Amino acid sequence: MLEEFSTLLDSVPVDASRSDYLTAIIEQNALGKQTGANRKITAQHLTELYALEPTVPLFRVLRRFWLDDVPGRPVLALLCSLARDPLLRDTAEPILAMTGGEELSRQKITDAVRTAVGTRMNDATLDKVVRNASSSWTQSGHLQGRARKFRRMIRPTPLATAYALLLGYLEGSRGGRLFETTWARVLDVPPGELRNLAAEAKRLGGLDLRSAGDVIEVGFTTLLTSQEIKDSRVAH
Repeated sequence: MLEEFSTLLDSVPVDASRSDYLTAIIEQNALGKQTGANRKITAQHLTELYALEPTVPLFRVLRRFWLDDVPGRPVLALLCSLARDPLLRDTAEPILAMTGGEELSRQKITDAVRTAVGTRMNDATLDKVVRNASSSWTQSGHLQGRARKFRRMIRPTPLATAYALLLGYLEGSRGGRLFETTWARVLDVPPGELRNLAAEAKRLGGLDLRSAGDVIEVGFTTLLTSQEIKDSRVAH
C-alpha cells in the first residue's frame, strides 16, 4: 500500500495525531476511495502496516525520515511493514536468499508461508498472501517484472540504513550485530558498506555512531525516548 501511504503522509502535517490520520482517510477521503466501507478498510490496513501513531517509535521515526529521504521511501515503508506484518516477514528469507537476476519462485514463498501458518490458511488465502507479498517486494525494488519477477539488488540510502539499524536496536541488538540482522540484510549490501552508510546517516542526524577499530557503537538518543531505549535493552 505504498501509494496510499505516500498520499496520506502528503495529506496531513508532520505532527499529526492518530485521529488526524484516520480523519483524513475516513472523513476527508484523502485517498479517493469510492465508498465509506473502502475508506474504513483502507484505514484498518494502513494502521496495521504502519501504526499511524506518533507514540510508536517505528512510525514516528519513519515519519521523520520520510521528509528527508524521498529515494529511500519504498525501503523505509517495507522495513516498517516487515516489522509489523508477520506474514510479510515470513516471505523475507526466500527473497533475501535470491541472487541478483534470479527468477522468483512463487513456490518457495508459498512453502515459507505455509510452514509458518500450518493449516490455518486455505489455498486461496495463501495464494493471495503470496501475491500481495510479491507486490510489496516489487514496490520496494527488491523484485522487478510483472508476470515473471526477478531479483533486483537495491541501493539503500543512509537514512534507510539508519532505520534498519533502529529496528535491530529496538529488538535488543547492539554493536556490530546491528549490521547482521534481517533488517540489515534487507538493504542488500555487506556490513562494511553498511558502516559507511551509517557514518553518512550520523552526519544527517539519523543516529549516534562511535567506532574504534573493529568496535562500533550505535545509538538513537535523538530519535528515541529514554524509556524506549530502556525497553529495547530487554527486548529479548
